[in-house]
Amino acid sequence: MKRLIILIFILSFKIFPLDLDGVRSIKHWELLQEHGVKVEWSNHHEYPISKAEVTLDHNIKDIALIIENLENYPKIFKRVTETHRLGEDIVQIVLDLPFPFAGRDYVIQYVKHTLEDNLWVFSFSSINHPKEIKKAGHVRLPNASGIWILNPLSPNRTKVTYAWNGELLGNFPDIGLTRAWITQGTEVLTWLNESMSSKGQ
Repeated sequence: MKRLIILIFILSFKIFPLDLDGVRSIKHWELLQEHGVKVEWSNHHEYPISKAEVTLDHNIKDIALIIENLENYPKIFKRVTETHRLGEDIVQIVLDLPFPFAGRDYVIQYVKHTLEDNLWVFSFSSINHPKEIKKAGHVRLPNASGIWILNPLSPNRTKVTYAWNGELLGNFPDIGLTRAWITQGTEVLTWLNESMSSKGQ
């Protein structure tokens, strides 16, 4: 009976979507990059979770509008090549990876909500959907998940935290994962800031 309970407990992490709403409760992070965009990683439910943080000189509402506009991601985040809305809160996102690696794609369901202390949160996790598009030459990420947390420090200053499941699967070597996480976290938050700055011009 004890073995059955343990097996069910282990399988539950693989059957149900990875939920990163509790990412703020993770205590132990390994620092990968400190200056500019801070990037860290940790193990969470047997998955490698990466986290990038930066403070931007922009209003929280303006940043939130960009993050929740997933259809516009190819214009903001340069590795996103396509987005397809499959439902009211369901989107398929297609990514380009540097040569020689195949692209990635995932289908996610998202939710946005406000927590205590005026934090704005946008979280997402992978699902299957009958209208999803099979992308030739792309690796599907079945455990994709992530969360954006915006913390207003002042009317025009916001701490931005972006955390995501860092597994890349396919032909990507494990030895290159930490470098990939640093690159992804830095690129995503840099491109977000550039988009905000261009809006203000």
